[in-house]
Amino acid sequence: MKKEKILTIITPTYNRAEKLSVLYESLCEQTCEAFEWLIVDDGSEDKTKEVVQGWIDSKKISISYLYKCNGGKHTALNVGIKNIETPLTFIVDSDDYLLPEAVNQIVSDYSDISRDDICGIAYLRQSKDGHYLTNKLVPENGLIESFCDCRYGRGIKGDMAEVWMTKCLKEYPFPEFENEKFVSEDVVWIQMSQKYKLIFYNIPIYISDYLEGGLTKTRRDQNAKSPNGGMFRGIVQLRAKLPLYYKIRAILYYQIYGSIAGYSYKDLFAKSEKKLLFLIMFIPSIFLRKRYS
Repeated sequence: MKKEKILTIITPTYNRAEKLSVLYESLCEQTCEAFEWLIVDDGSEDKTKEVVQGWIDSKKISISYLYKCNGGKHTALNVGIKNIETPLTFIVDSDDYLLPEAVNQIVSDYSDISRDDICGIAYLRQSKDGHYLTNKLVPENGLIESFCDCRYGRGIKGDMAEVWMTKCLKEYPFPEFENEKFVSEDVVWIQMSQKYKLIFYNIPIYISDYLEGGLTKTRRDQNAKSPNGGMFRGIVQLRAKLPLYYKIRAILYYQIYGSIAGYSYKDLFAKSEKKLLFLIMFIPSIFLRKRYS
């Protein structure tokens, strides 16, 4: 059925011409047409542009294509979000895809929102074999909580499928650091949660390729190559309302990646907003830095 465009599905991509077709086919199979697909090409050197142009010419779904020099996923998201005019934005990775009822579910749930403090709606992701990508579910459908209260407070780990109010994403752009190509996306979700809440549903709409193991090491490598982004994540977590365990992890992020970024421990201490915690975790951070760099 045709509807007014409510949702923009934004896909940052880099050299994924062969992978994008699965997502494209899933979008063509959506039962609701109230969406646009925005592909932000982060400097691909393969045939991404030609492949996408073929889909645009076919006119099966509404597609826009933007090209930019390679700078990392978060920079592609910033460029794309600036160009989005629909009230909702859904970040969907180039090697993932959506279930046929996904857009219809999102549009239906969005129509029920009457509060001004909502920044988005969170659904479930599944692996191809049907397993949820979180370790537990929210206690009830329609739960309204901040990202931090739900994910950190309830200990819900893993990936969800968050659909964001576009105006909130525009309010909190992803930070960019010179010569760095990675920033953890949750730095924005955490900042947003200090002001806004999410609506959580135990409803799967998103399918991901999920690889057991190796994720921590991959994240560590990405942060080591983009240490200012890693340090910034620590600062954001330290400022947020989080359980003590996460504050300890945050001060380690701040110290370890701040050191890798070239800051002296003296300067890091002077600028730290949690000086007692900094001192308590100083020795462990020295030990761990050797493993992270």
